This record gives sequence, C-alpha cells and structure tokens, in this order.
Amino acid sequence: MATGTRTPSTNGKVIGLAGAGAVGGFLFGFDSSVINGAVDAIQKQFGLGQTLTGFAVACALLGCAVGAYLAGRLADRYGRIPVMVIGGVLFLVSSIGSGFAFGVVDLIVWRLVGGLGIGIASVIAPAYIAEISPRQIRGRLASLQQLAITLGIFSALLSDAVFANTAGGASEPFWFNLEAWRWMFLACAVPAVVYGGLALTLPESPRYLVLSGKEDEARAVFTRIWPQGDVDRAIRDIRDSIESDRLAQRTGSLRGSAFGLKPIVWIGITLSVFQQFVGINVIFYYSTTLWRAVGFQERDSLTISVITSVTNVLVTLVAIALVDRIGRRPILLSGSIGMAVSLGTMAIAFSQADTVDGAPSLPGAWGPIALVAANLFVVCFGASWGPLVWVLLGEIFPNSIRAKALGIAASAQWVANFLITVTFPPLAAASLPITYGIYAFFAALSFVFVLTKVPETNGMSLEEADTLFPPKGSAKKDPKRDVKSTRAGG
Repeated sequence: MATGTRTPSTNGKVIGLAGAGAVGGFLFGFDSSVINGAVDAIQKQFGLGQTLTGFAVACALLGCAVGAYLAGRLADRYGRIPVMVIGGVLFLVSSIGSGFAFGVVDLIVWRLVGGLGIGIASVIAPAYIAEISPRQIRGRLASLQQLAITLGIFSALLSDAVFANTAGGASEPFWFNLEAWRWMFLACAVPAVVYGGLALTLPESPRYLVLSGKEDEARAVFTRIWPQGDVDRAIRDIRDSIESDRLAQRTGSLRGSAFGLKPIVWIGITLSVFQQFVGINVIFYYSTTLWRAVGFQERDSLTISVITSVTNVLVTLVAIALVDRIGRRPILLSGSIGMAVSLGTMAIAFSQADTVDGAPSLPGAWGPIALVAANLFVVCFGASWGPLVWVLLGEIFPNSIRAKALGIAASAQWVANFLITVTFPPLAAASLPITYGIYAFFAALSFVFVLTKVPETNGMSLEEADTLFPPKGSAKKDPKRDVKSTRAGG
C-alpha cells in the first residue's frame, strides 16, 4: 500500500494502532510462558513423569497450530477485529480454567483452549499491522509484535517469581488457599480482558473493508490514520491487488509445484520452523527447571529467568531500531551465527557436568559460562530471528494469499514449537550436550537457508513485494535491484 511522502505527522496515529493491535502478542508471550514457574509444582502435584510433563507444557502449542491455521480464514470472512475479540475470549477462558484445574487432563484441555487464542493472535496481529502501516516504517511497526511477545514473557516470568517468592514456593498456598502456581495462570485474565476491550476500539483493516465492498469506510480509515498520505493511491493499489487476487484464487492461490504449495509459502514455513528449532522456547518454558538442575535454588532460578526476559525485551528494541535501516537479511544472518556459537558453547559446558543425586551439576566456571551463553543466545535471537521472522511473514506473501499463508506458516511454527517443547524433558534427561548440539546445528543451517533462499523486502510496499516470486514463466526480478529502485522512487 502506498502513501505520500509526507508521513512523519501520521506516524503517531499509526504507531498507536499498531501498538494496540500488538497487544495480542503480549498475551501470546504471557500465556505461553506463564507455565515456566509452574512446571515443577504441577509435576509434583499431579505426579507426572518426564514425558507427560513435557506434553502438559507443550499441549497449548497444538491449540496454537489449529488457531493459527483457522485465523487467516476467519479474518478474511469476518474481519480482523472480530477475530481479535474471539482470541481475547479464548485467553480469558483458558486462564480461569487452568487456574482451577483439578487434574492434568482438564489442565491440558484449558491449555489447548489458550493455545487457540495464541494461534489466532500470532496471525492476526502481524497481518493487521502490515495492512495499516506505511512502507517507510512497516518493518519497525511489525517488530512491535515481537516486542509485545517479549514483554508478555517478561510479565509472565515476573508474576511467576512474585507469586512463588511471596507464597514461599510455587506449590505453597496463597490467596484464598489456592496454590501459587494457580494464581500464575489466573493472572492472565487481566491482560485478556484488556486485549478484548482494546480490539473493540480499533478500526477495521482498510484492505478487508475494500475486499468487503466497503470502500468508503476504508477511505475514512486511511484519512484518519494517514491524513497527509495519498489515500486515493492507497485505495487504488488495494483495489488492483484484490482484482489480481481474485484471478489468482480461481486456480488455487496457495498451490504450486513444490509439494503442492508455492515456493514462497515453503520459505515462510521454513523460516517459522527454524525460528523454533534453535530451541528458544526451551529457555522460556523450562529455564527455571534448568537452572535448578545446575545448582540454583527456586528463588534464584526464577530471578535468572526474569533477567533473561528483560534482556530479550531490550535486544528486541535494538532490532526495531535497525530493521528498516540495514535490512532483514543482514540481521538474520548475524543472528544465526551468534546463536550457533552460543548454543555450541552451552553444549560444551553441559558436557563437563557431573551427576549429583541424579541431576547435572556444572563444576567450577562452567556454571557461569553456561549462564552467559544462554543469555547471549537470547540476545542473538531477540535481536534477529525473534522479531524478523514476524516482519518477513507479514511482507513476503503476495496479497492474494497473505492471511492464509500466514496461517499455514504460523501453524508450522507452533508444530515445530510443540516438537521442541515436548521432546526437551526426555532429551535433556538423556544428554543435555547432545540436545544443545542439535539446536546449534539448526542455528547453523538457518544461516545457509537465509543466505540462499530468503529475499530482501526492506523498503518495498506490500504490492511490490508480490513481484519477488512471480508466476512460473515470467521474468523474475532481482530483489536487491528492486529495493534500490524502490528507495530511489520513494
């Protein structure tokens, strides 16, 4: 979507809308990470083994995959705002149900319900932000999704620490004689209500309005959020794009020769899978358990987890500052190198562990080395693959398939997340060095993938990004040349 060259005075309004839309990311981060402080207490209270513990932690991710898959279709049929409200309701129901769970079976059910909400938020927020943002600041605004996720993770781990430390342990009774771990889940009800209320105040996506034949409403939205932008050109671009979409959809918009899907869809899927296969959520789902295993007390482990989440927030701000200045590919490539090195260091550190009372214990300086490497890994991920994958998923897909392709890519991300999360407890019990070595291997492989397959979209409008992967038989443009010409032409 195009805008005029006079955009600075419009930025405040657009940033406000993008920030409100990204609150779904906050819930995403909060709900998915809140179980970190509750893992040991749940395992103890319900008498769970390693495999069932892993499934109880990871089951929400299956709901995420389903929610992400459905979100694009629901958003195209009913609009972005109603689907946001649905996500907020699911978050609220999950929070209350998980807090009052009487056994592992119904806890899993309520976590699945919350997963549906997370999956919806993971698709709707980046799509909505991309569709209301001017190209000049779209990368930074799209990064607000990841910033909101990191803030949600931080808030969840901080509230976990507060509840557990105040009660004297996650398993200890707190308010109204409910265990502290239950209050960790119930705390999610507050941001869920805020998210649903905020969603009702947002304007609908102009693209959806034009798609629904409500062009006057779309024009009114553009006029309000881009008062000095070229509204006529923006509407015309959307209209032309939608007409092209309809022609494409007659032959099956997602279909291609590469195993039934277009190459660009596979690129989105692979980006999503690599984002998870480096093992980032092991840090945020199991860090409290992990640091207790290497000698830290529960209070100290929760504090370390909070510090790690703060680091994640700060480096995401760095990524937001750089994404529209130096481009997507350089940041991803440097992040892959940093993750591979830090994960490899963790693998070496844990290979030096002794076994004390059946648990690993890092001797001498290896404990601090592992702690520094884990936080360096978070820095490298948070400044690159964390926010940049969401930016690219909002940009690389043609307008004709954006919502649906985002749903498929996000579903793949949640399936990958589930596989990593559910396999970590048994893998860690077998060999932590091998586990982190596997994650390091995928980090190195992600470098090769970006170098050879991922296009640069910096400075392009969403419509121009459509030309990166033209239909078979047409001339393929050079992405680098496209970016230069886009910048030169404004």
